Amino acid sequence: MSEELPKGSVSRRTLLASTASLTGVAATNTLVAPAAVASPAPAVDAATSGQVSLRINGDQHTLTVDNRTSLLDLLREQLGLTGTKKGCDAGACGACTVLVDGRRVNGCLTLARRLDGAEVTTVEGLADGDELHPLQQAFIDHDAFQCGFCTPGQIVSGTACIAEGHTGSAAEIREWMSGNICRCGAYTKIVTAVHQAAGRR
Repeated sequence: MSEELPKGSVSRRTLLASTASLTGVAATNTLVAPAAVASPAPAVDAATSGQVSLRINGDQHTLTVDNRTSLLDLLREQLGLTGTKKGCDAGACGACTVLVDGRRVNGCLTLARRLDGAEVTTVEGLADGDELHPLQQAFIDHDAFQCGFCTPGQIVSGTACIAEGHTGSAAEIREWMSGNICRCGAYTKIVTAVHQAAGRR
């Protein structure tokens, strides 16, 4: 037996059906609206960006960069040189080590705009065509890596260590390579590889 509703009232079934219908319309509008509005491309702010000219691995590059862009991000994001790794992004691990005018620097702590006119060498720039750098070969010979994430920074730092003449002993190599962390613990083989490459120099 159906219950008579007072005049002007709405049944529970009618209320639920109407609410479901309105919810569907709202959801459809929500999904469609953002696609209809195209967001404009962000404009380059001349006050917070500028040009930098760098010689990277022998090639000249002139780029417009945000003043806050690190050398690491410029190399990876704008030039596609992804050999240099982003590890801690705080200057503590050395995975982003590159050479700037022959000196070791942490790419993550170095502002690209401050390097105008500098010469930068990354791990991609160490080999001579198909011929590996002696330290790259030594890393292979001695299996001086495991996961390989820190390897580019280790190799770049190691080449500088050799060029600086800090390879007189295992202890000296360890000291001058101490800014490069290997979370896999391949330090003994890394030291051996640096020592071998120094002997071939």
